[in-house]
Amino acid sequence: MLQSLVAKALSYRLLVVALALAVAGLGAWAFVQLPVDAYPNIAQTQVKIILKAPGMTPEEVESRVIAPIEMEMLGIPRQSILRSSAKYAIADITIDFTDGTDIYWARQQVAERLSGVMADLPASVSGGLAPISTPLS
Repeated sequence: MLQSLVAKALSYRLLVVALALAVAGLGAWAFVQLPVDAYPNIAQTQVKIILKAPGMTPEEVESRVIAPIEMEMLGIPRQSILRSSAKYAIADITIDFTDGTDIYWARQQVAERLSGVMADLPASVSGGLAPISTPLS
C-alpha cells in the first residue's frame, strides 16, 4: 500500500507540490490569525463598586448602603451575577456581565444607576467605581 502511494506521488509530482504549498499557505495563514497572548483574558467583564462608610458596622453597611445599591443595580442588561461584601466601614459590590460585554458600556450603566442612588445613602458614604481591571489582575 505504501509502495503504491509513493508511486502515485512520484507520478503526479506537480500536484503533490501544489498541495504541499497550499497546506503550508493555510498553515501560515492560521498561524498569523491565531490570537496569542502571554496572559489571555478568560474572565467575564466585571465592574466593582467600593464605598467607605466611616463608623458603620457590617450590619449597618449591609442594610443602609449595600441593599439600596443592589436594588438599583438589579435589571442592568447583560448582567449575570451581582454579589456584595460588607466589612467594617467598607462596602464592596461586584457586578459580572456576560461574555463579550464592552467594559466601557458596562461601567457607564453602573455609573448611571449608582449616581441615582448615591443621594439616598447616608451623607458620610464616599467612593465609587473601582478602576478598570479584570478578576485576574
